Amino acid sequence: MNISDSIQPGKGEEVVEKSQPVSPRSQSRRAALQGLYQWQLTQASALEIMKQFSEDGYLQHLDFELFKELLSQIILQSEALDALFVDFIDRDLKRLDPVEKAILRIGTYELRDKIEIPYKVVINEAVELAKVFGADESHKFINGILDRVAQQARPQEYQARTAD
Repeated sequence: MNISDSIQPGKGEEVVEKSQPVSPRSQSRRAALQGLYQWQLTQASALEIMKQFSEDGYLQHLDFELFKELLSQIILQSEALDALFVDFIDRDLKRLDPVEKAILRIGTYELRDKIEIPYKVVINEAVELAKVFGADESHKFINGILDRVAQQARPQEYQARTAD
């Protein structure tokens, strides 16, 4: 499976808007989203996906270490990550859209393990992924779920930031 055969931007949106360049870290999240989507469909290993993406030239202009960490760690920890948000979704996990599931896993992983990134930045990055790659209203769904995960994963930071 080729990355261009997997998820595509939704609703006529471009992956990179001309007025707002995508940072290398944001591009890493986009590539990780596409890799996770491919993994969900094919069960290919993280190494196989990274090799294919590299051969196809999709790993340029991104933070490779972040991409590699997101892809490999989320694949390894997918069940544990799902357990952190499953109680907040309104449907069975098996019925969750694969793009939304991948975005929730990325956001949940970063909320839990990348504490150097402010929780609002993590949520914003996930919302932006949903706006580009998700269904019409999925960004609202992602925002609500990750906000609840942030309350659990980072209670002190969440309380301090919402008090502002």
